[in-house]
Formats: sequence, structure tokens, C-alpha cells
Amino acid sequence: MLNSFLYIHPEVQQAIAENKPVVALESTIISHGMPYPKNIETALAVEQLVRDNGAIPATIAIMDGKCFVGLSAKQIAFFGKASTVWKTSLRDIPFVLSKKLYGATTVAATMRIAAMAQIKIFVTGGIGGVHRGAEKTMDIFADLTEMENTSVAVISAGVKSILDIELTLEYLETKGVPVITIGQNEFPSFYSRNSGINSPLRLDTPIEIAEMLQIKWEIGLQGSVLIANPIPLAQEVAAEEMKAYIDAALKNADANNIKGKEVTPFLLSWIAQHTRGESLEANIALIKSNAILGAAIAKAFYQKT
Repeated sequence: MLNSFLYIHPEVQQAIAENKPVVALESTIISHGMPYPKNIETALAVEQLVRDNGAIPATIAIMDGKCFVGLSAKQIAFFGKASTVWKTSLRDIPFVLSKKLYGATTVAATMRIAAMAQIKIFVTGGIGGVHRGAEKTMDIFADLTEMENTSVAVISAGVKSILDIELTLEYLETKGVPVITIGQNEFPSFYSRNSGINSPLRLDTPIEIAEMLQIKWEIGLQGSVLIANPIPLAQEVAAEEMKAYIDAALKNADANNIKGKEVTPFLLSWIAQHTRGESLEANIALIKSNAILGAAIAKAFYQKT
């Protein structure tokens, strides 16, 4: 039954069958995370970086009543230009499939579809988490509950800094999700390498991370591992500088009654506009850096399995 709702690109299918490294990529960043044409340029560049570093990219999206695992360049361009693409989280998948809508998948939805296709490594920009003020609103991304349940490793630049990073890490601890920062003791804050919060765990090489992933799943501990990859030093925006922009963006969102799934794209767009594109360039740099690391982890992981 599952196969009737799942289309795996032949190149991706062959790599899976031959136990070669595959890296899943989300599509929300294309349709809702960046302006045109940067979104398409970045998506294609990220796929190429995955290839250049020894893995097969599998960008995930929904269309024609199926979950697509691996998109063509033409399909990526469509998702980057179309204005009718549904921002699809986990709860939305059945609706988007049944209505045969175009759906760009969030972290949670991409993880679940990657798991359906037996892909274990997923690269994104930054994960969702606990919203600021969640003690009143109960606004928590489905990314976190999905990470508790789905055995797909997530490589990101940490938690989106528009969120409450400390509460997000507490939530992940409660759900038993290991959180690793590669190469430093401090957990990064998406646009910045620093957050003022110690990382729960640190590892320094893709091989070490691959060994941990293999052991975690071999002993029967289901669920994800969050691998935080600090943004490259040359492209980071200082944490204090970014905090001022984020605080202003949050006030603006509140004043305009922006809620639910519209909050994150609104905030990212507002910040990009008011930093004169500096945050957008940082976003592009970090997703490219994550793609390189993700490919290296995938290579190390699939060599051991």
C-alpha cells in the first residue's frame, strides 16, 4: 500500500538498493524559506555539494498524490516559483496527498517520508522547536515529536534562533533525543556560532557521529539524533546583533497577528529584509555547510552498515 503513495527517483532508489550514501533534503526551504531566485539556486547548489562530497541527494516534496523522494531540476524550479505550494508538516500529509496538492515538506514531514524510503541522514538549515512564550501558547514544532519517533539523523545549524533554544534542548532531553554539536562545546544559534548554552554532547568527526548513530539504532533506541553544525565563521552574524533583529521581528509578528505555520516564514523574511540580506546570505552559507557535513556523515555511516 505504501508504494502507491511513494515515488522514489530511480537514481535514489538504486543508491538505496546498493546501500550507498543518500542524503534527504527538505523542500520548505525552497517554497517558503528563501526568495526567488535564491531559493532555486541554493537548492540546486546544495544538491551538487552533496554529490561532490560522495552522496546522492534526495530532495523530498509532495505532488500528484505521492510523496516524491528525489526531484528533478525542473521540479525544484517549479517549487521555487509556484505560489500555490502547501507548507506541509506531518499532520498535513494525508490532506495534501488526498487533494493532490503541491506540498513543500517541513523538517517533520521530510523526516517521516525519508524514513519511509529507508534514508537515515537528513540535512536541513535549522530545526523548529519551542516557540518563545510557549508556556502560554503551547506552540511547539512537530519537528521535536517527530525526532522522538523517527530514526533519521538531522544535521542542522542548531535550532532557529527565533525560537527558545534552551527550552527546545530541555524538550529534546525529555524525549530522549541526543543532541551533538560538532567541533565545539557551545550549542550554535543558527545565524551565530554561539548561543551562551552548552551543548549536551560534542563529537569532532563525521566518523564518530556515524559510529554513534549505528550503535543507537542497533541497540534498539528509536528516534533521531540532532547534529548541530555551527555556521562557518566568515558568514556568521554576531549573536547580540541578531538578537535585536529577532526581538523586533517578534514584536512585528505579534502586532500583525501572525500565528501558526505562518510565523516562521514571516520572521525569516522580516529579518532578511531588515538585515539588508545579511541573514539570507548566512542562511545560504549554513545550509551549504550542513550539506557537506551531511554527505560526509552519510558516507561514514553507509560504509559501516
